Amino acid sequence: MNEKTEVNMTIGIDKIGFATSQYVLKLQDLAEARGVDPDKYSKGLLLNEISIAPLTEDVVTLAASASNSILTDKEKEEIDMVIVATESGIDQSKAAAVFVHGLLGIQPFARSFEIKEACYGATAALHYAKLHVENSPKSKVLVIASDIAKYGVTAPGEPTQGAGSVAMLITQNPRTMAFNNDNVAQTRDIMDFWRPNYSTTPYVNGLYSTQQYLDSLTTTWDEYKKRFDWTMNDFAAICFHLPYPKLALKGLRKMMDKTLSQEKKDSLQENFDKSILYSQMIGNIYTGSLFLGLLSLLENAENLKAGDKIVLYSYGSGAVSEFFSGELVEGYETYLDKDRLSKLKQRTALSVEDYEKVFFEEVELDESGSAQFAGFENQDYALVEILDHQRRYSKVEK
Repeated sequence: MNEKTEVNMTIGIDKIGFATSQYVLKLQDLAEARGVDPDKYSKGLLLNEISIAPLTEDVVTLAASASNSILTDKEKEEIDMVIVATESGIDQSKAAAVFVHGLLGIQPFARSFEIKEACYGATAALHYAKLHVENSPKSKVLVIASDIAKYGVTAPGEPTQGAGSVAMLITQNPRTMAFNNDNVAQTRDIMDFWRPNYSTTPYVNGLYSTQQYLDSLTTTWDEYKKRFDWTMNDFAAICFHLPYPKLALKGLRKMMDKTLSQEKKDSLQENFDKSILYSQMIGNIYTGSLFLGLLSLLENAENLKAGDKIVLYSYGSGAVSEFFSGELVEGYETYLDKDRLSKLKQRTALSVEDYEKVFFEEVELDESGSAQFAGFENQDYALVEILDHQRRYSKVEK
């Protein structure tokens, strides 16, 4: 039997949801404030806007919002594992997943933990979830990719900042996309992007990181094709990790070989353009960027159908890369939000001055290690206080 068909059961993404912050910064305004040609952002990065998270919004609140948007009360009783992938963790010991588990009211007999490997972490979480469901077919696993990308005022990465969370319910007999048993991963011990414990912002070797992203793509793709006999003709679309969409476009061009017809190239390009729509309005969300691209593709592409295969390229600095694929399930459109673009346009736009105040505000604790917060009325979940160094979250009553 061909290796790529050796699957014991159908497992994949049953439902997928997303949440971002209520604030947005238009990069046209940022370019003017920084004395930069706006084309450097809109054409050089393929970015137009970035989401800005206030102090009361973090990876926990975003994760809870994304998850609650797709889960029923029944599913909260059936989930037996919660995994949060993040590189914006809020505690060195307690997992963000434990906070989310409590906020959502998921039944108590569930494992909850956090995974970290830069932007790759959610892909590892999906694989772990798949293995768990293979072992316990009645299980439902909530996998959440939640991050806030923050670089600093005037930093080279400033226009690629962002905030958001993608939640995925992983089950047997999924209703959105079934995984193929074809993961191929590669690890390289490099320093292209990192953030030591003592730093609130990352260190980036930008050109080197770009080179590693593209070289890892090429070498992992070659290994993937060799192991499973896939070619680009087998796939209706490819989704990329999206630190910024222009880098993914370079990746797409590397994968467009001479064997493809012009019609196939045009179709892949069309679907790529649909896959970056949300990222162009939100920016980089680290672990969630690949899956935000998948969501954007599914909710906006006009030429996809059940049975189509989609290949995904995951990359996390440091570095781990992976290719894997999935197949769209009959009726997948039922579980998507086709009105998301218009909802994103309803966010509150910030001036550059207000963005700098909101995004870079820091917690000021009193002598007891406590602080009270306000201004979170428009959030679904919020960090409402820190009491004796303990973060306290709450669902916001509307």
